[in-house]
Amino acid sequence: MRIVAKIGTASITDEHGVINIAAIARLADEVATLRNRGDEVVIVSSGAVAAGVAALGMAERPPDMPTIQAVSAVGQSRLVEAYNVEFARHGLVGAQLLVDPFDFVHREQYLHLRQTMNRLLELGVVPVVNENDAIANDELRYGDNDRIAALIANSVGADVLVLLTDMDGVFTADPRRDASATLIPFVRSEDPLLSISADAGGSGRGSGGMASKLTSARMASWSGIRSVIALASRPGVLAGSASNELVGTTFEPHERTLSARKLWIAFAAEVAGAIVVDDGAQRALTDRPTSLLPKGVTAATGDFEPGDVVDIEASDGRRFGRGIAALSGAVVRESIGMHTSDLPAGVAGHVVRRDDLVVLEPTTRPG
Repeated sequence: MRIVAKIGTASITDEHGVINIAAIARLADEVATLRNRGDEVVIVSSGAVAAGVAALGMAERPPDMPTIQAVSAVGQSRLVEAYNVEFARHGLVGAQLLVDPFDFVHREQYLHLRQTMNRLLELGVVPVVNENDAIANDELRYGDNDRIAALIANSVGADVLVLLTDMDGVFTADPRRDASATLIPFVRSEDPLLSISADAGGSGRGSGGMASKLTSARMASWSGIRSVIALASRPGVLAGSASNELVGTTFEPHERTLSARKLWIAFAAEVAGAIVVDDGAQRALTDRPTSLLPKGVTAATGDFEPGDVVDIEASDGRRFGRGIAALSGAVVRESIGMHTSDLPAGVAGHVVRRDDLVVLEPTTRPG
């Protein structure tokens, strides 16, 4: 069995950002238990920025990208060192892998990453993955490791994705504010919970939160992978998750599966605008694989450019898809309702290509 386990900043650092060696030791113990029974494990670990902030004696996480990049480089080496020390207690070898969105969007990079990951696992190594914060920028980053963990799970064909956090799982309300909140033990693939926006708040030391974990669980579900959100400090949490015990909140895999590239389009990419289509175009896009043509467009918002990701909305304002724009927002607005044969020379005959479009369950756009 292959398990991808993601652990958040709040679970492996203290309130000052100092690496919690006991927490990493506990995680290493869990990994060793799985490895001893023949399972393969990939760790996706946050904590580099917080560790760098602590190492440099800063009072809080810096707000600007250049400083975040610098402190992440300081913290990353310390984080991997801690993992290596604790893995070594069990005779395990760790490997650092830093990734960015290009590794999942561009096929050659994706295949290279998958080949490297698979070879590391074949060699008995425990990969420790993190976003490459030191060189990423606002236009080329995810901002949290939850979605990266889901993409890694997709790329290595994981059996289960475990999202380790500082809460017991997903609750009916925030248990820190509502004493009546109860744990949700199981979420089916068609459950509306996988489409809602949860509280984005977290510890303040990381960049994720329950909202990003729900997105990650949805991505895993649409990869055909079972996922679990559970308390990092719970004894036996990884072994329990792998054995399908109810150790937190378990998410059922979806019957429909998406490639890593389409997962990125649907859930991980920054959205630069929206395109509204008429009922006929919505039916065409929903009922069969087809490209979106200017004829079916009724409106476009946002200053997006070719290659940007846009929402696809129905006439009632509900978002039912997402795709990579082949035209700029300005050109889309100029060509609304036009037949392909009437487009000016040099203008692409499609607004979003079929292979760049993902149809999702309809949802209302936030705000």
